[in-house]
Amino acid sequence: MHPAAEHSPLGKSSEYIATYTPSLLFPIPRTAKWAELGLTAETLPYKGVDFWNCFELSWLLPSGKPVVAIGEFSIPADSPNIIESKSFKLYLNSLNQSPFADTASLETTLAKDLSAAAGKPVGVRIRSLKEVEAEGVVALPGVCIDDLDISVSNYEHPRPELLRCDESRIVEERVHSHLLKSNCPVTSQPDWGSVAVEYRGAALDHASLLEYIVSFRQHSDFHEQCVERIFLDLQRLLKPEKLTVYARYVRRGGLDINPYRSTEEVQLPNHRLVRQ
Repeated sequence: MHPAAEHSPLGKSSEYIATYTPSLLFPIPRTAKWAELGLTAETLPYKGVDFWNCFELSWLLPSGKPVVAIGEFSIPADSPNIIESKSFKLYLNSLNQSPFADTASLETTLAKDLSAAAGKPVGVRIRSLKEVEAEGVVALPGVCIDDLDISVSNYEHPRPELLRCDESRIVEERVHSHLLKSNCPVTSQPDWGSVAVEYRGAALDHASLLEYIVSFRQHSDFHEQCVERIFLDLQRLLKPEKLTVYARYVRRGGLDINPYRSTEEVQLPNHRLVRQ
């Protein structure tokens, strides 16, 4: 367990406060998990963002009439802190009986509070149900590797030694899998997700990638660190000219978490998959 998470509300009984309470937000420093991966804030080999989507966002107009919407929050991958997920949910629930003059006022408040918790500016978009409904859902790009015939016997820890590539062939491709699963390091609840890999480098053996992804199945870690571990293991193996790894996780408690890590300065999409 991350040492800071022991003091968070995660895995504990909590009172649900329905009036605006920014002190509910609980930041967890990224440094300990970066250190596990041999990284520091100064040596991060990637750029990126964590997209959080909130499907249980509501507040009151000055008239007392409630509003419902969908919130999109983008937290920089190099921010000093992640925001512990249950505290994030409790904070958002504290808006339920709180009046705001208009949507812009709420966006400003959310950006201020979340940026203070993350330690870097957090992007906030409040979107209408109609707007999000019109976008629908998308499929991940490239080849799905889930139908490959593999044998698996280890589910406890990620096994980068399973990964194989053909260094004599340089390819540019996109592959993805919906078989990513890990466990919350505090509550042991399952975290279900889909992972996409886009790269130019030594040709990655698809079956070995699928075996590696499945090896996360009983691994305990936060969403962000799972994606960072996959990125680093592939970077070491492929020595790619460019690499992007991202995961789209199934929501819990009205929030989904979607970490993106890339060697490139790219415009990252935040499109829902069918399980989202």
